[in-house]
Amino acid sequence: MTTDSATGPKSARLTDTGLDAVTGAFSYSGRAIATALTDSGRQVRTLTGHPNRATSASRIEVRPLDFDDQIGLVASLEGVTTLYNTYWVRFAHQRIDHDLAVENSRALFQAARRAGVERIVHVSITHPSVDSALPYFRGKTLVERALAETGVSYAVLRPAILFGGDGVLLNNIAWLLRRLPVFAIGGRGDYRIRAVHVDDLAQLCLEKGAQRFDSVTDAVGPERPTFVELVNSIKNAVGSRSLLVHVPGAVLPILSRAVGVALGDVLLTRDEYRAMADGLADTEGPTTGATALSDWLVEHAPVLGLTYANELKRHFNVASR
Repeated sequence: MTTDSATGPKSARLTDTGLDAVTGAFSYSGRAIATALTDSGRQVRTLTGHPNRATSASRIEVRPLDFDDQIGLVASLEGVTTLYNTYWVRFAHQRIDHDLAVENSRALFQAARRAGVERIVHVSITHPSVDSALPYFRGKTLVERALAETGVSYAVLRPAILFGGDGVLLNNIAWLLRRLPVFAIGGRGDYRIRAVHVDDLAQLCLEKGAQRFDSVTDAVGPERPTFVELVNSIKNAVGSRSLLVHVPGAVLPILSRAVGVALGDVLLTRDEYRAMADGLADTEGPTTGATALSDWLVEHAPVLGLTYANELKRHFNVASR
């Protein structure tokens, strides 16, 4: 796979309205992108399923993200120069699954084309594959194809795992290490993690938004620790005395499900573990994000994992227990 590839030039941008749109600007990566845009002087409109998260001090214009209303989507994207898309679902929940997320993404891209959006910057995932047995990675491939089929100038960014800000993964590992006497690691834990800081991803999005040609780029940081190295680094950073134990890979999702039920959340799915164990959270491509994970851990150790980040509550409005 080419890590950073251009697939052909598009015509020069004819107009710049000064207005960009971000899906999910009150969520994780969307918030980082929206902040970077406003800090650079751009006007930002968000299409969001969580309009209640807007504050009176927000500099962001809010529109609904209603995939069933194509006319409304088009209207919400009119006047937008570049669309930054972070929409996706981490796991299936109730009626929302990865197949629906593909169809929703296709509806969004078609609305952007009809509205005259001139460029789309889309956040995908490392190693998407239409042949993947994992719905997440197969769906991501189909979304990238749907984007290419619109004819709108685009850039695809492929991060593996994000950290920084109010990210879930590292925070919740730290939370567990602070509280549990034993922390389970699936298999040998020698699968590598190529994480990128969410603000580095945001800056890369802006860089790609300013370009004129179609491209696909891995968004990855400078370090590639194994998972067991990462857990040990977090353990040392937060001063945990938790004992790290290795369990068979088939057992880890079962343990994670049990802990998740106790927390009223989804901690780690079977597919997510399979993806990490199969090396899909790693790439040997060149670094595109400068922030070192090890440095960030040391700097944020005093606050990392003090509170639990509930994924269901954040994205599906499910009350945490």
